[in-house]
Amino acid sequence: MATASNPTVRRRRLGVELRRLRENAGMTGEEAAERMSWSGSKLSRIERGQVATNSDDVRDLLELYGVEEPGLRQTLVMLARESRRRGWWHVYGDIMPERFEVYLGLEPEASTLRFYQSQLVPGLFQTQDYARALMAAHPTPVEPSEVDRRTELRTRRQDLIFSGTPPHIWAVLDESVLYRPVGGAEVMADQLRHLLEMSRQPHVTLQILPFSTGAHSGLNGSFDILEFTEPDIYAPRLVHLENLTSSLYIEKAKEVKFYTVAFEHLRTAALHPERTREVISEAEQSLRQRGAEEADEI
Repeated sequence: MATASNPTVRRRRLGVELRRLRENAGMTGEEAAERMSWSGSKLSRIERGQVATNSDDVRDLLELYGVEEPGLRQTLVMLARESRRRGWWHVYGDIMPERFEVYLGLEPEASTLRFYQSQLVPGLFQTQDYARALMAAHPTPVEPSEVDRRTELRTRRQDLIFSGTPPHIWAVLDESVLYRPVGGAEVMADQLRHLLEMSRQPHVTLQILPFSTGAHSGLNGSFDILEFTEPDIYAPRLVHLENLTSSLYIEKAKEVKFYTVAFEHLRTAALHPERTREVISEAEQSLRQRGAEEADEI
């Protein structure tokens, strides 16, 4: 997968390089920010790849850190320029939080995506009606026109699954996901049918973690693991955690390993993919029957 066209990845690579150079120069973030007459938060956001920076700022940082090697200077200035380019998702910026923009930039560059979801179907597998039902339940009211745009964004994001070089996707879903009738029986039944279709894609592995497992390593909440193979990605693996108002990206190797081991425990405890399809199919049939009974009562 080529990273040259992806501004988010370039931004994060640039940030890591700048942080490394600062540390090599023996400066703390606070010291460097003060020398630049910046706020500490500005430098921190640049180093974490959360915001783009311009070529002049990069040159000033390189001067501050005493970087004289022409090749390295040219590479980092070029990264700064490329990081300011806009991805396809930019046109949805009016309805998309900045934290999700970062994720959208990273997701298509991953070679492997691992999801553990304790409550919901992962976004890459959601049907439009399921997604709309989730938006309707959000604590902040969403205008109908915004719902349409968010649904359009989600649909375009899912093109990744059918791209020429899709990542391998391995999803473990708690059994409770199957029995939470988001949008009602009919919408949920259609969502389960879609899950079955996705599970048959050669690059998708889907497993259900049954209630009978009891206590397990995912009880503290859902998480995603993104794995990269490109040499210019800032870290080979990244953990993404999300809640109602924010996202957290974990990149420290020791912490990432903790989540990686947790996922291995979850997939080992989960049902085999074939048995998973049987369980999903049974849940779908049950919902279809419930929907038919509800329709008869009307």
